[in-house]
Amino acid sequence: MLKALQTFFEVVLENFVILLMVILTTIVVVAVTYRLMGSSLAWYDEVAAIMLAWITYYGSALAVLRRRHIGFDSVLLSIAMPWRMWAVALAELITAGFFVLLAWAGYTVMTILGGMSLVSLTWVPVSFAQSVIPIGAVLFLICQALSVPDYWRKTALGVSLEHAEIEEEVETEMKKAGNT
Repeated sequence: MLKALQTFFEVVLENFVILLMVILTTIVVVAVTYRLMGSSLAWYDEVAAIMLAWITYYGSALAVLRRRHIGFDSVLLSIAMPWRMWAVALAELITAGFFVLLAWAGYTVMTILGGMSLVSLTWVPVSFAQSVIPIGAVLFLICQALSVPDYWRKTALGVSLEHAEIEEEVETEMKKAGNT
């Protein structure tokens, strides 16, 4: 059940982030084309900045689901058991606490800016653009919770997620080079 939920979130987030990247790329190409023709789009800078923020927030949720965000496995794994697991629990709690605070602050910002609209696209509410903060924070929390059991187990066994990823990349490159 947990694995199915994790797979669902991974597929949805991955496709959504890809969609956002395609939209941002399209916007950039269109804006550059307009500038080359001696014109410019008034809304480009504002929308591109918002799209980049959305990619960052939703991408970070995807990264935590895959446990591909910044970490220090070597330092963590050098800590003796059971202190290592206490360190994992503390780090997870601090991270979760930060994102709970971020979700609350983001929601507060949305309510304060509720009646405002974007400068260049007056029909788009600022709260829509800022919704990425609480939504992204909640998604991060969900993805963190979904990925903790596997991370906990691997850390207890002394398995480094960092080293496994590096070894996988080296193996892939060796196969490409014909050195199996």
